[in-house]
Amino acid sequence: MPTSAPLRPEVAALTDLHPEVADALAGGQPVVALESTIISHGMPYPQNVEMARGVEAVVREHGAIPATVAVLGGRLKVGLTPDELELLATDKNVQKISTRDLPVTVALGRHGATTVASTMRIASLAGIRVFATGGTGGVHRGAGETMDISADLTELARTDVCVVSAGVKSILDIGLTLEVLETQGVPAITLGSEEFPAFYSRQSGFASPLTVASEAEAARVLHAKWSLGLTGGVMLANPIPEDAEIPAGEITPHIEQALADMAALGLTGKETTPYLLGRIVEITGGRSLAANIALVRHNAAVAARVASAYAALQG
Repeated sequence: MPTSAPLRPEVAALTDLHPEVADALAGGQPVVALESTIISHGMPYPQNVEMARGVEAVVREHGAIPATVAVLGGRLKVGLTPDELELLATDKNVQKISTRDLPVTVALGRHGATTVASTMRIASLAGIRVFATGGTGGVHRGAGETMDISADLTELARTDVCVVSAGVKSILDIGLTLEVLETQGVPAITLGSEEFPAFYSRQSGFASPLTVASEAEAARVLHAKWSLGLTGGVMLANPIPEDAEIPAGEITPHIEQALADMAALGLTGKETTPYLLGRIVEITGGRSLAANIALVRHNAAVAARVASAYAALQG
């Protein structure tokens, strides 16, 4: 069963744990990891840094310590200072990095904003078991031809971290994503609903493979999974609050337009998600940005409560 053990010496030599995070981990207190791609590539300035500070505050309000993750100057950062958050929000040299990019970013002393996959890996190295994000990556539409499948799914299959998200992003093929998660043995669990959510929308048209009624139940699932020696992560899908959602019938035409615009530009790879999310903000007149901020804050609150319940089970 995963526990918060001291960093291995070779990892510690490349890592800066914020003192508050280090103290919480050493004392068995709940900690919630937060990604940084949403800061550098997911929202415009200054909303991005305001959102980051607000989400950290939500984690604290619900009883856990926030640990925003990034790579700065080649150092793994677990917990950021206000100046480091500002750098991520404004510096154009910050690259979007997944797990495959970590060794290059570290070795060459670069700045990197971490995706879901790389945040999971760094959180796991630090001993953090719960992570809050906006939406998880998955199988892209048209993946039968492009083979464009997010590394988030691979990381979920092998890294012992619970990812709290509003489901997978609406721009993806949700049905195929759920199929891949099943193949990989990853529990895809929805909190409080029998239907799997779709990021901006509470309904996706797909039944949730698994459901829990509360954060306490989710924590018990984590405890049971890892106690049984079942390695890998858990996706905990948390539907966007009702007052913030954009119903599927409204958002789907906007997504289709953004996808068509992207195809016309010939964009591929890791540039696709930032472009699509940004284009949808333009098409919706900012409504999708407000929804994105609301769901991230909601996920942070749920993650903090899951982390607290899991820490209590650890004794």
